[in-house]
Amino acid sequence: MTNSTGTTKGKVRSALVIGGGVAGPVTAMALQQAGIEATVFEAYDRPADGIGGGMGLAPNGFQAFDAIGVGDAIRAVSTEMNGIVLRSWNGKKLAEFGTLPGIDPTRFVIRAELFRALREAAAKRELTTVYGRRIVDASQDADGVTAHFEDGSTATGDVLIGADGLRSTVRRLIDPAASAPRFAGTAGFGAMVTDAGVAPTDGMMHMAFGKRCFFAWQVLADGTGFWFVNLPVARPLTPSEQRERGGAYWLEHLTEVCEGDVTPAGRMLAATDPTAMLFAGSTESLPRSVRWSRGRMVLTGDAAHAPSSSSGQGASLAAESSVELARCLRDLPLPQALARYEELRRPRVERIVKETARTNARKAAGPVGRVVRDALLPVMFKLVKPEKNAWQFRYPIDFDAPVG
Repeated sequence: MTNSTGTTKGKVRSALVIGGGVAGPVTAMALQQAGIEATVFEAYDRPADGIGGGMGLAPNGFQAFDAIGVGDAIRAVSTEMNGIVLRSWNGKKLAEFGTLPGIDPTRFVIRAELFRALREAAAKRELTTVYGRRIVDASQDADGVTAHFEDGSTATGDVLIGADGLRSTVRRLIDPAASAPRFAGTAGFGAMVTDAGVAPTDGMMHMAFGKRCFFAWQVLADGTGFWFVNLPVARPLTPSEQRERGGAYWLEHLTEVCEGDVTPAGRMLAATDPTAMLFAGSTESLPRSVRWSRGRMVLTGDAAHAPSSSSGQGASLAAESSVELARCLRDLPLPQALARYEELRRPRVERIVKETARTNARKAAGPVGRVVRDALLPVMFKLVKPEKNAWQFRYPIDFDAPVG
């Protein structure tokens, strides 16, 4: 029996993917590889060039990227991190983590470069992205689901996938009582510099818990480098609000905030072109989302699960979930596919979100908390074996294997 959208015995043939960030194009490419026609609908009227700061891409994320053949394109625009050195405000080394045996290094990428690489890969596969389509509502019945956009247009498919980020409209359509994102107490800033004026860090990312902010940096052999800051703020800041004040204002403010910390912040901020500043908005996470799907609508990426940027896992988990969702939709009738997808993904992502909450508390610590943190962290890291965290970075995906 075939219905009007071409679905045979509940199997999905077409999908509407809402959101053109990371999860959107990854989902569309994975669906195409699974034999499902997918169209991406992006709310903004243009690609997200120059928007957002930098991020870490964990090796488990690359396992998902490789499963759909885009891993090498993303490696080409990212930088290898051989490990992380944690420091206190006075330069004292608190801990050092190298790459775990048998696990590839984490890589650092500017968000806009990641968006561009994914957009170009999707275009090569002749996938369609429609810009300027902000979803406002959706209706569904036994034959399909229809997205209603702000401009009055509509689109219909077998399934509607919300890949529209932390403030997902699709999440609200699935669950009107869904929790709002949780503010983690900091805002993110960053930049690339062509001449850092700082010695190369030999592939290591250095991170300092400063007296008034968290500053991280890495410098390559040719003198180029990148830095990012998590600045404690009293209320959430959007990238637009950061941008309104301008790069010159924030460079001056961050220089003042970092003064007195034993880091290269002063030199690297002075070497930064104000027009090259990257604004990442507030660090936020998503409390446990009760519902991931309803009928023909389902969530993926940050719309379903959003650890804060402290985890270094946001984009990687989004890629994992997007690929796994495509496999489930390929192999199972719709209701079972969405149930199996959630069963595969929810325990893992919620465990990582929980782990990240502790990191955020350290970054936004006050004067007393800072003293306690710097005293306890070296002891904690000596007791904790890095190998115990290896589970986060191992998530092999055999795309062709059938989903049970």
